[in-house]
Amino acid sequence: MARDSIVILGAGIIGLDVAIELSKRGYGKYVTVIAEHLPGDTSIDYTSPWAGANFSGISGGDANALRWDRAGYTLMMEMIDKKVTEARYLEKTESTEYWDEMPQPDKIQSMTEYLRDLVIIPKSELPKAVAFGIKFTTVTINAPAHCQHLKTLLSEPEYGSVPFIRRRASRLQDAFLSENTKLVFNCIGNSAITLSGVSDAKCYPTRGQILLVKAPSVKQNIMRHGNGYETYVIPRPLSDGSVILGGYMQKGNSFPNVKEEETKSILQRTGELLPVLLNGEVEIIGAVVGLRPSREGGARVEQERISDKIVIHNYGAGGTGFQAGIGMAVDAVDLAAESLKELNQKSML
Repeated sequence: MARDSIVILGAGIIGLDVAIELSKRGYGKYVTVIAEHLPGDTSIDYTSPWAGANFSGISGGDANALRWDRAGYTLMMEMIDKKVTEARYLEKTESTEYWDEMPQPDKIQSMTEYLRDLVIIPKSELPKAVAFGIKFTTVTINAPAHCQHLKTLLSEPEYGSVPFIRRRASRLQDAFLSENTKLVFNCIGNSAITLSGVSDAKCYPTRGQILLVKAPSVKQNIMRHGNGYETYVIPRPLSDGSVILGGYMQKGNSFPNVKEEETKSILQRTGELLPVLLNGEVEIIGAVVGLRPSREGGARVEQERISDKIVIHNYGAGGTGFQAGIGMAVDAVDLAAESLKELNQKSML
């Protein structure tokens, strides 16, 4: 097989997770990643660095979302336990989550089966207007550092010396770099809306605004899932006391600029959720906007055959890319099993 036998289009957390999964299965040396934006960039069009990021109950209750959540949580916890290299910027953190409306029974049942140290909070202890709450051990992630770390690992011989090429694709066909390219993983994020050859009408951006602050006394993750809003406090591992405060989930909104009134709302809501934020030590480092790559009906992970070539679509995770991405990557690479087998056989000829 040639170096560009397998191409990953997109270098956000979804594309990076696919690259890691391929590397683990021995295909790293046949992979090339092409993307307009790479880890380290800070463009509004590059979502992953702006994420909280953590494992939470923010995802939907459909079967795929529940399965990807479970896989992501279980695998990340195992990575931390085993102290594997990929888990450098992952950390176990105490977490409390509240819902203003009762989650679906399937979601509650699923969470009780795998979340570590899970406690369902008695109704008598819930804040006013909260219908359901849990405490458990979650995973928090230093999103920008984690993405850069994965890129660095993938560039090393042990992972396949995967090359990253900065290139903007205007059509899906651009991902087929040469006649050698037989398999493409389409991890294009928000560009799935406009990319020729994909143009998925079910996709839309979900705007979020967050604050990056210094708050060294914050050691816990806490979230409140409301009707039309999300409030969250997420400490960043290995960041010298940095914390993400949020936020917003504005469907179909792609306004790129920070809004001062939203900054004030975030500070008020997170202070009410975690009063330690009102102790005077919080220093605002910056406010940023990110556009989550969302999709009606949930993420798309499926195979498409184009002549004698295969595309594995893997996009539309919305705000769950860091928690669901590993499970999605496993499914995506599994879908390519026959193509990978054929490529492997050719490489031995």
